[in-house]
Amino acid sequence: MQIDRKLLIDRLAAFPRLGLADLPTPLEPMKRLTAHLGGPRLWVKRDDATGLGFGGNKLRKLDYVLHDAVSNGADTIVSGGVVQSNSQRQVAAVAAKLGLPCHLAVYHGRLAPPTPEYETSGNAFLNRLFGAQLHDVPWTGDRNAAIRALVDDLRAQGRRPYFVPYGVSNPLGAVAYATTICEIEQQAALSGIKPAAIVHCTGSAGTQAGLVVGAAAAMPDTRIVGIDIDAEPARVRSDVVALARQAADLLGTGFDEAMVEVVAGHAGPAYGVPHEATIEAIRLAGQSEALVLDPVYSGKGLAGLIAMIRQGRWRNDEDVIFLHTGGAPALFAYQSALGI
Repeated sequence: MQIDRKLLIDRLAAFPRLGLADLPTPLEPMKRLTAHLGGPRLWVKRDDATGLGFGGNKLRKLDYVLHDAVSNGADTIVSGGVVQSNSQRQVAAVAAKLGLPCHLAVYHGRLAPPTPEYETSGNAFLNRLFGAQLHDVPWTGDRNAAIRALVDDLRAQGRRPYFVPYGVSNPLGAVAYATTICEIEQQAALSGIKPAAIVHCTGSAGTQAGLVVGAAAAMPDTRIVGIDIDAEPARVRSDVVALARQAADLLGTGFDEAMVEVVAGHAGPAYGVPHEATIEAIRLAGQSEALVLDPVYSGKGLAGLIAMIRQGRWRNDEDVIFLHTGGAPALFAYQSALGI
């Protein structure tokens, strides 16, 4: 079921948001990076510029998800992630802005600390700055088990906790991310372009699910390309399909499962471990466009885009958008491992 941007906007309007994210985010040309790579024409959608707490793509989701929390009388926000989780930092920032206690399940063991500063700087420092209460837990492979256990503990103490899943990736979060497509469609039209693709890093799947559902409705000729950063492409694609289906049901739209593309081979040795291509992408973004990418998510996303350009995926006269999901604070936690 294809609908246009206006009807998609109308359907999204049925879902209230807090208004804490600074939207719309800019769509900017990357002329120097385009010249360096020899085409296609590259653009960047600046979802690192959503504002609160150093910004990032999760704020777009939290605007909707935490509206649900507030409207249902939650008195505590609960989420989790690894030590340098961008998602945790954005949850902590929004909770601080709302004046709500925030409890975070901090997973240890998913990756070995790559630097001495990993445990204390970057997002870990900002979590403390924003006043979150941190609960160290072991990584078991289940992204949400410890978060749910923390919710249960707080409920037993008489609190009214609200569960925010790992990556803010749930059906409502995916609905929220479809708003990105509304913005891009309008901005692209104003710039006189018809993007061949929107490329981004994908892991917990909610961001890509929202993009897929939004594009199916309002930008059907634009391919959504997710770069797997978890080294789990099959799991990521399965999660994207499931969340997209649920988000499409909520919006009353549709999507073609065959259009869900998750590209493997650019995650490096493992999640959270930068490799040579990641570091090259971070350097190129900084030195050509003054963009700050992180070594876990956005750096690997751009590394995947660069690799596909070098493989000839797009013509030089096509336009391709890189979605910058944020993550700048994590760069400082990896500084001594990057050689920059």
